[in-house]
Amino acid sequence: MRIRVGVIFGGRSGEHEVSVRSAAAVIENIDKEKYEPVPIAITHAGAWLSPRASIGLLPERVHDAFAVEATDGEFALIGDTSYNGLTALHQGTQNVGIDVAFPVLHGTFGEDGTIQGLLEMAGLPYVGCGVLASSCGMDKVVMKSLFHKAGLPQCRYSWLLRRDFEADADAVIRRVESEIGYPAFVKPANLGSSVGVSRAEEASELRAAIEEAAKFDRKIIVEEALKMREIECGVIGNDIPTASRPGEYVIRDKSKAFLDYTEKYAGTGNNEFIVPAGVSGELEAKIMEMSITAFKAIDGSGLARVDFFLRTDNGMLLINEINTMPGLTDASGFPKMWAGSGVSFTEVIDQLISLAIERHADRSRNLTSL
Repeated sequence: MRIRVGVIFGGRSGEHEVSVRSAAAVIENIDKEKYEPVPIAITHAGAWLSPRASIGLLPERVHDAFAVEATDGEFALIGDTSYNGLTALHQGTQNVGIDVAFPVLHGTFGEDGTIQGLLEMAGLPYVGCGVLASSCGMDKVVMKSLFHKAGLPQCRYSWLLRRDFEADADAVIRRVESEIGYPAFVKPANLGSSVGVSRAEEASELRAAIEEAAKFDRKIIVEEALKMREIECGVIGNDIPTASRPGEYVIRDKSKAFLDYTEKYAGTGNNEFIVPAGVSGELEAKIMEMSITAFKAIDGSGLARVDFFLRTDNGMLLINEINTMPGLTDASGFPKMWAGSGVSFTEVIDQLISLAIERHADRSRNLTSL
């Protein structure tokens, strides 16, 4: 009997569309002889859809991946562990739960510990980092504090609350100018995929960039802008994680300030992700080692993508951030890095599901002993 995997996608964040594409990629590449994917969509407004309705949000090319029995019947959300977790499909008098959840959700309400807490309450195994790691990895300020504690080198940064800016914007601008200077990047502290990110060269641009970031989060982070290359590395595992070979974004149009949402996911042709990254064997090993250190620093599990800056002026390697549910689309770096490391996306998905079951069993053992 195949293992039922509830692929949860969509969500309320600004990365809704990326999540849909990631879910489609997972469904296309999952081993269908071993697993039965069950689509569970969350709308922009936060409504959970039945599997039958969820199929309609996915590209037509993946519609044939679903068994008829997985989409028929009444759908209900439940948190009773006697019904095999969060979701159940009612077929007549029979209740058929899912065995594992794969929350392919990026950003707010998906990658920040909220859905993870819900799945923990439901007693359901799920792919990816737990509540603590997800929330710490999502909040760039907390994340950078943990990286500092772990001895990982980073660029200079400052942070502020939207309320502080609204109360005295001039004071905030002066402080950031003193701590960071120009040029600088301004980001929402709790978002990904370059949503709400701007580059500022002077005070008026900094003010506008903070206003833009404040539309997405109450906490804003400002980082120094560096002349650098963008390197990434994938991590898979629980207590004994392993790292992929690193990859690198190569930007053709050097006039672009940074890789924004459109550049990353719309296929403009302005950038290419290369695996392996064009670095020495010694530096590659260092990137992989630092990735594992970062993963452990937030108490990661399942998977993550760690992003680095490689300065072009002095060759210094700096950690930028960790993503606890990286993009899994056909344009995303995570599956490409593992493919470049000799592990197919189908094998990656199989490992992630096994790790989810392993982590759940370990946690259940701890709860049983209470």
